[in-house]
Amino acid sequence: MKAHDGMYIGGAWRPAVGQDTIAVVNPADEQVIGHVPAGTAEDVDAAVRAARAALPAWAATEPAERAARLSALRDHLLARKDEIAETISAELGAPLPFAQAVQTGLPIAVAASYAELAASYRFEEKIQNSVVHQEPAGVVGAITPWNYPLHQIVNKVAPALAAGCTVVLKPAEDTPLTAQLFAEVAHEAGLPAGVFNLVTGLGPVAGQALAEHEGVDLVSFTGSTAVGKQIGATAGAAVKRVALELGGKSANVILPSANLAKAVGVGVANVMSNSGQTCSAWTRMLVHADQYEEAVELAAAAAAKYTVGDRVGPLVNAKQLARVRGYIDKGVREGARLVAGGAEAPLEQGYYVAPTVFADVTPEMTIAQEEIFGPVVSIIKYEDEDDALRIANGTVYGLAGAVWAADEAEAVAFARRMDTGQVDINGGRFNPLAPFGGYKQSGVGRELGVHGLAEYLQTKSLQF
Repeated sequence: MKAHDGMYIGGAWRPAVGQDTIAVVNPADEQVIGHVPAGTAEDVDAAVRAARAALPAWAATEPAERAARLSALRDHLLARKDEIAETISAELGAPLPFAQAVQTGLPIAVAASYAELAASYRFEEKIQNSVVHQEPAGVVGAITPWNYPLHQIVNKVAPALAAGCTVVLKPAEDTPLTAQLFAEVAHEAGLPAGVFNLVTGLGPVAGQALAEHEGVDLVSFTGSTAVGKQIGATAGAAVKRVALELGGKSANVILPSANLAKAVGVGVANVMSNSGQTCSAWTRMLVHADQYEEAVELAAAAAAKYTVGDRVGPLVNAKQLARVRGYIDKGVREGARLVAGGAEAPLEQGYYVAPTVFADVTPEMTIAQEEIFGPVVSIIKYEDEDDALRIANGTVYGLAGAVWAADEAEAVAFARRMDTGQVDINGGRFNPLAPFGGYKQSGVGRELGVHGLAEYLQTKSLQF
């Protein structure tokens, strides 16, 4: 697509206040594919004002009408799915089949789910002599990451609109073209002017201005824990609501009774998906001591099947490439055994890292504690179930995880003791209607399904 040189505010594309632009780079070949405006605080202010002006009418719209607009949004996303997938592939570097199936297909399904929820959700109930009414939280400032550019936009915008909120979106500067496409789709779907607004720009400028703006009632942010803490502090000072979906260091716990080959294979595949740039990736593989060396061999063999440039795309930018290489080097320095991949460049061009597997990782090592956000698996040995649980819960994060066992009840019993927001049992499929979000420093609040809708509602009680 051709990049817009303005902001989508109040139902139209408007010139940006400043002249600065952001170059969008294809990480596969390091070539500039477009430029977008670098938004200022003045651009954010114009967008928030448009959202506030549109709020009363949109909040008063019947849920059935909001459902119809969301259904139209889903239809227009579906009609342009190939263009969207190609755009995501170009600016993120995701292999096209993955961009089509996951990066585009999943958010279309999520949009459809909120069209249905908007029509069926009970916004009011009677409790004895009270009527409890749920109404929109207000103007939402949505700040989204680059790793799943359309999915994260839909995860915030769709429930906000279903709730009757209006939105100002600030997308990640690495993947703004997908956000501009979404703005086009929102316009085509017939959303009233000001209900959805888009400001592109840098996080410390446009993102901070949006989080601080007194006209924003709720900030929904997905990204690093460090930035999430800053946004939480900013919102807290203004007693402003936040929804934060942050980092992860998820454990893939393989109990001794499990099908080891399947659990290891699926575990490696989970981390290689989206080049490891997934907050919920199972980056710590926990294996019983008696099965450890076999698991290491299986993991190394599985990683070797993921060809760079074909099944594993590049990292998003040069900074992320340097970050992941730095973690790999640190893993080696701290004594982990490299059994696949490494920090060396696998191709002459592009921000690629080879699928990497570490053995002999101890729970205290940096690569077992900090989020790497690349195609790197750390295999950790445990002695018994209590030891496995201690290791699984032994980070500041609690976003996702997995448990494998021959007996499903055994896996469920272990999963219930994990300090994490979502656990896959024996490779359970992702459910876009189930709540997604974390414990501890992995965030505040939930996305997806009815729990995601609730984040954008506030409650009023009327007594009779």
